[in-house]
Amino acid sequence: MQPIILAYIGIALMVALSGVGSTYGVSIAGKAAVGALKKNSSAFGQYLVLSAFPGTQGLYGFVAFFILLGQLSPDITLFTAATIFSAGLFVGFVCLFSAIRQGQVAANGIVLISNGHNVMGNTMILAAFSELYAILTIAGVFLLLGVIGNFA
Repeated sequence: MQPIILAYIGIALMVALSGVGSTYGVSIAGKAAVGALKKNSSAFGQYLVLSAFPGTQGLYGFVAFFILLGQLSPDITLFTAATIFSAGLFVGFVCLFSAIRQGQVAANGIVLISNGHNVMGNTMILAAFSELYAILTIAGVFLLLGVIGNFA
């Protein structure tokens, strides 16, 4: 296998898994929002914000792709390709699970809001905890980029 193919598989996993996670997370919270509308339609704005929260992990996959884009070339070394592949797994899976779990936290908050509880701010804070790990993957990609630079 050519090293460039390994690198592109890593990039594909990075973008695809983070996007799939966002899709699941947003739909989990969105499903709760649709059910909550029947009970309390006046809180739709809060449902909308909480439902959109898990969508950011998909963006982190694209950010990581753009960070590593300059390393993709036909003469890429096997070390660089393996590092990009590893970054793809790292970013992809962390963002996948982070978005799904964040969607579940948001869904619980949406249900409570529909029952009349004022938990919007608390839900956003708690949902942000899982987001932190997705954000840390970007820091990890920067660190891996430094490793690539040291061995190139």
